[in-house]
Amino acid sequence: MRTCLLILLLSLLFESGFAQEGMDIPLFVVEVNGGFSIPDEPKIKAHIKLIDNGPGQLNFVSDSGNIYDGNAGIEVRGAYSASLPQKPYGFETRDSLAENLNVSLLGMPEENDWILLANYNDKSFLRNSIAGQIFRSMGHYAPRTRHCEVIVNGSYNGIYVLTEKIKRDKNRVDIARLKETENSGDDVTGGYIFKTDYYSSGDSWTSSYPPFDKPDGTVHFVYEYPDPDDITEYQKRYLQDYVDSFEEVLHGPNFKNPVSGYAAYIDVNSFRDYFIISEVSRNVDAYKKSRFLFKDKESKGGKIHSGPAWDFDWAWKDIWDCYMFTNTDGSGWAYQVNDCDVWPTPPVYMTRLLQDEHFANNLKHRYRSLRETTLSTETIFSYIDSVTAYLDEAQKRHYTRWDILGENVGAPEVGYIPTTFNTEIGKFKNWIETRLSWLDSNMPGDENGPLGIPDQKEITLRLFPNPASDLVYIESDQPISRIEILQVSGARMLIHQDKTVFSSGINVSALPPGLYLVQIVLESGARISRKIVIN
Repeated sequence: MRTCLLILLLSLLFESGFAQEGMDIPLFVVEVNGGFSIPDEPKIKAHIKLIDNGPGQLNFVSDSGNIYDGNAGIEVRGAYSASLPQKPYGFETRDSLAENLNVSLLGMPEENDWILLANYNDKSFLRNSIAGQIFRSMGHYAPRTRHCEVIVNGSYNGIYVLTEKIKRDKNRVDIARLKETENSGDDVTGGYIFKTDYYSSGDSWTSSYPPFDKPDGTVHFVYEYPDPDDITEYQKRYLQDYVDSFEEVLHGPNFKNPVSGYAAYIDVNSFRDYFIISEVSRNVDAYKKSRFLFKDKESKGGKIHSGPAWDFDWAWKDIWDCYMFTNTDGSGWAYQVNDCDVWPTPPVYMTRLLQDEHFANNLKHRYRSLRETTLSTETIFSYIDSVTAYLDEAQKRHYTRWDILGENVGAPEVGYIPTTFNTEIGKFKNWIETRLSWLDSNMPGDENGPLGIPDQKEITLRLFPNPASDLVYIESDQPISRIEILQVSGARMLIHQDKTVFSSGINVSALPPGLYLVQIVLESGARISRKIVIN
């Protein structure tokens, strides 16, 4: 009994000592109302101070919250990560009436939904932030991050990564707001965020198609935005039908067609770049879990985008998992994860996309180009070195609190477990160098081969209304030669070469309800494809 009390007393003295020490990186001080432990939902009321006195200055618990000092709702988040001793948190900034309060934290755009990612499973503190940095450098949105230290109810919890939560917002996933009243026309076509992840019957739907590399598998998609409790039945049906149409084309014999094939449904470049970041990091979760997709309204492009990139704490290392992740020579493809019995089952569209030589060539060309810039060893190591230097003092406090260097905790790693922070960073760099070397020799495609039809984004074209029931109008800033309306199977339903009908209206009232492709052939020979829903 005396021994237990002594251990408890030493622990309290240890934690209170850190709580009084100045921190040289931003400091979160979280005080839960009543001193309660933070639950795994629902969010509990708390007061949060975020202190950042600037470079070269220390941040103390007693300082005022000069970045944020106010109300919040906070909960434990995550699946596996929530089972580890250092808990990850999700929190909302709130006003005095407990309503959402949009604020800017550490230079990030104003919002109210935030995440504090724990680092118990990432001894480098880098795996999530470097993946986001790379994906943003490739021209896509990924949650912004800032490293910080966290104290909860007087207890020092170590280094966290303050991260934007993935959600619809002009500064995050920039798609149209979808209201419950928007159930027809262009309104219902977006925006949506959905994902492959752990699911339940109430928050997901089942794909009509199995994965290409697992014919007996079943794929589930999870509604992310609108929330499963808010999305209407009309909106569910539209999104399901759109994904079904895309998958039908992808499984069909003409999937490579640059006009009526898969490229009519997805933003090809985002799928290409998501593949690159997922394979550079050899991320075990890239395709089966926390794998996001989003779609805007048809009037704003309307194609499915791959991303944002998310959840990399099991990436950038060799782990005891499916065979390709145990390899210590840098080899293996993360997208082939269905070779093992994984859950959730991912659709792994890459298996099919790589059968299109134009996609593969585009991929190879893009990878080679990135290896000269964003993915150069020099660029990556420079980022690692800057973060490592920034965290030099903080990591000492973290590993005093969490004495896990030299221990195989979290994701079960293969091989030697470094006993110091510097050797952990050295192992991280060596892994990246080895992986990039293997990818340099094995990336699919021919960088000098044909890349397919040129991008047509400079052409202005308007097709309306969408959905339609009787007449469809088409306006273009370039002369139109011919218009064809096809079923998603490729069967032609209507062909118009009479230029007078392009602006006066094409009668589609005789077509059965469903999703169709409209192919517009310009006098220049260029082809443009648009999707339309016939009611």
